[in-house]
Amino acid sequence: MPIALWKRLIYLLFGVCLYPVCWLLLRTIWSLLGHLDDGSGGVSPALGWMLGGFLLEVGLFFTLPRPMRTYVLAHELTHALWGVLMGAKVKGLKVSKTGGSVRLTRTNVLIVLAPYFFPFYTMLVIPAYYLIGLMVDVSDYELFWLALVGFTWAFHLTFTVAALLVHQPDVQIYGRVFSYGLIAMMNLAGVGLWIVAVSSATLGDLGIEVQAQAIDFWGWMLEIAENWRKIE
Repeated sequence: MPIALWKRLIYLLFGVCLYPVCWLLLRTIWSLLGHLDDGSGGVSPALGWMLGGFLLEVGLFFTLPRPMRTYVLAHELTHALWGVLMGAKVKGLKVSKTGGSVRLTRTNVLIVLAPYFFPFYTMLVIPAYYLIGLMVDVSDYELFWLALVGFTWAFHLTFTVAALLVHQPDVQIYGRVFSYGLIAMMNLAGVGLWIVAVSSATLGDLGIEVQAQAIDFWGWMLEIAENWRKIE
């Protein structure tokens, strides 16, 4: 799906603007890490189990044969899901170990890039836990569920990085600068939300920290501009 040159230039400009946002999110995440302390200098059980599941998947990723068909299935279903959510109809879907495809009646940038920032299996695990909880008591399995969340999230991240290290037609459509910027921004935003989920931080804390980092960044940019003006 090639796009016009002028549209590619617009995406390039937008892409350049996304990288400062990624920097703000990185600084925000770094600031929020202090909320991960359980209050006694240790790691909370919730975080510990989630990290355990995360590290388990990373270990398996580098030591065992990779379940490529499972990843490709999630990749193509994510295209299809986001397409349906945005009014498209699914005309066909193919999955194999070497690749897959899905035919949709319409597409856009979010549909194309969604598999690289939307953790499909994690988004199945989370609602499944709460839906099952409506029928039976699942409180005794909460830590195991958090480990599964960490495991599936790591599955998304490891396979996404591996996929982006090779040629990806999805990334080429809107250009590398824009695509990588959007993918990084959305994944970093996800990290921020996970910190809120397993720590004492709140969504309000996240918003306040993003605002503070944006103000600092804007002040830094104004200082650079002022220094350049003095040089001239």
